[in-house]
Amino acid sequence: MSLDPQAAATSSLRTAMVDRLASSGVLTDPLLRDALLHVRREVLLPHAYVRVSGPGADPIEWRLLDGSHPDDRQEWLDLIHGDESILLQRDGERLDALPRGPVTGGHMTSMSTYSPVTVEVLQALRLEPGQRYLELGPGPGVSLALAAAVTGPRLAAGVERDGHMAAFARRNLDRLGLEATVVEGDALDGHPAGGTFDRIHSGIGVPGVPQAWVEQLAPGGRLLTTLATRTPSWPGRLGVTRTRTGLIEATLRGGPRGYRPMLGHRWLDATGHRARIEADPGTPRATRLAPPPDDAYGFWLAAAYRVGAVVRDFRAETMTLVAPEEDSWAVSGPGDGTVRVHGSRDIWAELEELHVRWERAGRPDAYRVELGDGTGPQHVTSGQGPKALSWTLPPLPAVPRRMPRPGTPADAVPLLAGAVRDVAPEDTARPGGGA
Repeated sequence: MSLDPQAAATSSLRTAMVDRLASSGVLTDPLLRDALLHVRREVLLPHAYVRVSGPGADPIEWRLLDGSHPDDRQEWLDLIHGDESILLQRDGERLDALPRGPVTGGHMTSMSTYSPVTVEVLQALRLEPGQRYLELGPGPGVSLALAAAVTGPRLAAGVERDGHMAAFARRNLDRLGLEATVVEGDALDGHPAGGTFDRIHSGIGVPGVPQAWVEQLAPGGRLLTTLATRTPSWPGRLGVTRTRTGLIEATLRGGPRGYRPMLGHRWLDATGHRARIEADPGTPRATRLAPPPDDAYGFWLAAAYRVGAVVRDFRAETMTLVAPEEDSWAVSGPGDGTVRVHGSRDIWAELEELHVRWERAGRPDAYRVELGDGTGPQHVTSGQGPKALSWTLPPLPAVPRRMPRPGTPADAVPLLAGAVRDVAPEDTARPGGGA
């Protein structure tokens, strides 16, 4: 029996999305390719917000696309099968019967990660049929659905803090018949009733690894999460494995993308300083350090910790780093061996010192993480000996257990564990990426 015209058009868009991911080299796993071809994104993402106002607008103007409305359908279909994040929820709102059309104000509290990142993460986990899979902060459940399609019925579960989002994802996953489960709870607690899992993925960035996650990792299991710092500029991806003998091994690598932080974790933002920097870039001085390349991920990851409290403005013409809390910045020169610095803190001098230490440590691109038993600090190091580059991860902060009441000002709404993902403050993250 042939598909009706709408279903055929949707299937064609899904196939084009998969072909695009494969031709770009992002998608290589045949099992995941098959899952992407068969999981109907239109069921999981029945609506989408589109931002109408430009950067810096307050309040922000949005438009809600309703996939069931004929005037919205084509734009909505193109959007959910594209390579951008899909905005789904403002300020923790209920998700049933949202009115389509213009909306003013509010901040996004849930979105679906854009497809290349979802593919990268699931491929890094090396999913196979028969594995038990846990998603911490699944949001609308796109990656959970794909994982369930690979692993099999009743093997994939998600833990979502936001009750409205948990119900929304559960209802849509049931419509797909994948037999994946979503429970409401704090992702930081893991899934206590779920036992152990072969693969665990966290859709939220955390400053350190909760012990509950490590304890739920089965022998031979693999866990993947983003380690969040105060900057969205240089995210780190942490991979944890439990060997067949029970030994825990953890490796931290830098990269261009990551997930947004957990509830209560605030990023620094350079946009408020942009006009002042353009007017007065700072006092020039000589430097031997040329701006390190963007793909020197091991260096920039170390900078997120060892320089600290600094954010990069990726929209600036030359490399611009800002320490907003100390009203200080550094602007690299146009390839002439100079840098301009402003404020009480010489950020570039700190970067110069770190670069020397990174070179001495052998230019590491990966770091070993000692997670301990959950009672003490977690340590990061590039290796052994006095030349190693090392630091200590901050502890997990206390997390509020209640959601903000309706009417809470948008700038007072904290980030939701597992809700907002893969985006960064306006114009301060590398394009297309996030943390």
